[in-house]
Amino acid sequence: MDRREFLAGSIGWSLAAGAGEALAQSGPLTKIIFPFAAGGSGDTLCRLLPQQIGPLFDRTIIVEDRNGGDGLIGIKSVKGAKPDGTTILVTTGPTMFLLPMVEAKPSFDRDKDFMPVSLLTRFEFCVAIGPALEAKDFAGLVAWLKANPAKASFGVPSNGTIPHFAGSRLEEILKIPLTRVAYRGTTPIINDLLGGHLPFAVITAADAIPQHRSGGIKILAGAVRRGRRSCPRYRR
Repeated sequence: MDRREFLAGSIGWSLAAGAGEALAQSGPLTKIIFPFAAGGSGDTLCRLLPQQIGPLFDRTIIVEDRNGGDGLIGIKSVKGAKPDGTTILVTTGPTMFLLPMVEAKPSFDRDKDFMPVSLLTRFEFCVAIGPALEAKDFAGLVAWLKANPAKASFGVPSNGTIPHFAGSRLEEILKIPLTRVAYRGTTPIINDLLGGHLPFAVITAADAIPQHRSGGIKILAGAVRRGRRSCPRYRR
């Protein structure tokens, strides 16, 4: 297995407004809902939006982190909001597609309940380990997992996300039972990697790079698109 093929793909962050007749222009934008934890790269992106679009509406724009339920709490709050364009959801494209697939009874319909507005950016993912795991490369991680099946667990920022399914795909390919540990965001994952409480994680590269460069955690594999490297070659 090629470590790059394992994580092939990228993620899009999109804006979604309440469904119905509403468009972003139908009323003053007052609130942006981010359904994941504060402190990560997605939250940082949300904090930059008011600076760019606030002047267009000549009013204060509030950003709220409504974390919980693997993103469902924030998503459902926007679903239930008045469809007048004043409440906007900033979330990941895969979350809107994958969450209904893992729910026994889907709590939202991405086509009927939301209106896609814009793609904001793309995030790449990576496999990272903490200083407690002595693996020099991705092959070393695989060897460690095979030698320590009882400790073979990995962290993801949330269920129903690309890291969730990437880890499941890795489990399928390696034929090693892996225990998925879902966190509320990337920050607590990095803390557990640094503390030696978690062998490895599949997380956003943007969140992992600062710690990688400082020597805190180590990035072993990155994502590529269609055979072309889309993440830089990570070095300290």
